[in-house]
Amino acid sequence: MTPAQAAERGGRHRPGDPVSLTIMGTTDLHGCVFNWNYFQNAEYDDSARNDIGLAKVATLVEAVRLQRGRENTLMIDAGDTIQGTPLAYYFARIAPITDGHLHPMAAAMNYIGYDAAALGNHEFNYGIPLLRTFADQLDFPLLGANALDAATGLPAFAPYVIKTISPAGEKPIKMGILGLTNPGIAIWDKANVEGQLSFPGLVEQAKVWVPRMRAEGADVVVVAAHSGATTSSSYGDALPYPENAATLVAEQVPGIDAILVGHAHQEIPERRVVNTQTGRTVILTEPLRWGMRLSLIELSLVKRRGQWAVESVGSSVLNSNTVPEHPQVVDLLGADHATVVGYVNSVIGSCTEAMSCATARYEDSAALDFINLVQGQAVRAAIAGTAQAGLPILSIAAPFNREAAIPAGEVTVRDVAGLYIFDNTLLGITFTGAQVKAYLEKSAQYFRQVTGTGPFTPDQLTNAVTAVAPTGTPDYNYDVMGGLDASLSYKIDIARDPGSRIIDLNYNGAPIDPTAQFVVAINNYRQSGGGAFPGVTTAPVVHNAQQEIRQLIIDWVTRARVVEPSSFARVDWTLVSGGAPVQISR
Repeated sequence: MTPAQAAERGGRHRPGDPVSLTIMGTTDLHGCVFNWNYFQNAEYDDSARNDIGLAKVATLVEAVRLQRGRENTLMIDAGDTIQGTPLAYYFARIAPITDGHLHPMAAAMNYIGYDAAALGNHEFNYGIPLLRTFADQLDFPLLGANALDAATGLPAFAPYVIKTISPAGEKPIKMGILGLTNPGIAIWDKANVEGQLSFPGLVEQAKVWVPRMRAEGADVVVVAAHSGATTSSSYGDALPYPENAATLVAEQVPGIDAILVGHAHQEIPERRVVNTQTGRTVILTEPLRWGMRLSLIELSLVKRRGQWAVESVGSSVLNSNTVPEHPQVVDLLGADHATVVGYVNSVIGSCTEAMSCATARYEDSAALDFINLVQGQAVRAAIAGTAQAGLPILSIAAPFNREAAIPAGEVTVRDVAGLYIFDNTLLGITFTGAQVKAYLEKSAQYFRQVTGTGPFTPDQLTNAVTAVAPTGTPDYNYDVMGGLDASLSYKIDIARDPGSRIIDLNYNGAPIDPTAQFVVAINNYRQSGGGAFPGVTTAPVVHNAQQEIRQLIIDWVTRARVVEPSSFARVDWTLVSGGAPVQISR
């Protein structure tokens, strides 16, 4: 399409005609600028042939603006921007932007020309000072109507912004954008926000701010909500407000025209929800994650008695795999990318035999034993000289990444980063033997109930659907547990009902004493309530130095130089059915 054709189609307007406006949206970018997998040191690819990154999004955005006219478009995001890739991690921890470097996500989003973005829960992972620095680097506001200052109860970030679009020869149109984030932040990032910020519900705060936006003259109200559309919780997290509340906002808060949904990593081209008070339809759309899709919210406005009114709303998504990366974004951030590629591929040690997470979700693996070793040793060192120093130490780990593998031979930073892909920090808590069993029973809900011993495929056994996990329990909510100096061993009988599956639970070769005391190495997500595992949020904390587990593993390998799985790998747990070993076909 030529510029002249684009102007005729999207840029020219005769007074009295309906006005067509397009709001473009991304969400859950998670530090993705390039179509690159830093853990694999290769171009990103998956079974659906998705592409990722803001460099791809930039090309889509440019095409939409050319077609519709830049003056008829807005660009927004629904949160989770600065965490998720080694690129994001590097500029948060290795060369933090608080030292003056422009965050690559800020640089890319500024180049693209975003108008607003909502806060995601992962924005708080690196602490409020780094988040404030990132916000200051942006040419647009970070919105969070339900991120309140704990002392004053007032918004700690701008709750909304109103942008003006001026059709030729017509009264300007005021486009209101409200930002809402996830109340789970108070639990998941408790160490970073407690006493500083509070996070009330999305519905509750939308009811406060949407009327104010309308009173200020907003002709259109669009919400960028870092909250999924399913109304489910995060597999049982005990939150005071619904975690995934976007549909509830549409149903219960009058005056909203459309919602850009985030947080759930789902693809929703268009979902229509009827507001129960007005009977009007609200459009919801979610563009998957990582820049794989770009949502388009299409609005048609007409002027009635001198006021603009929304006549119709629809939405769709564009696929990033249909376009090349934008050359200007590649040039702009190529040096940052090269720096991080060099960092993650630096050799820090060696391993005497390969370790893989490919089967870790259904059979004991040396890779998870290694995580537990590092965590357990770190907690033991931290509690030396305390009253808990003599207690036996256990540790929990989850199969976060099925593709993770530590090769035989040289080990790089990216090998370790792939093993532990989340920015979790380490804590130590005390548990009784009875609490250990209750914890393992919760974890065992990950498995589907079966009869017989198989053979079964892994998919027939794992990711069980439950009342709190309607789409299947994710791998990261399956924890295995091991002992540091002595063996903790158990069997999971998946022929039994959930809640009564842990059998032959032994410590150091004897049945575990329900009253015995243990120190458990655990990550901050789990300890703060993520996954709703029993006992963890109220258990006494004996260690919390905000040490990132991934960096602890990197430091361990750097210090030891050689990883020898034979020195720590053992079979702590097995799957059985009716007491007999389960056969698994791969």
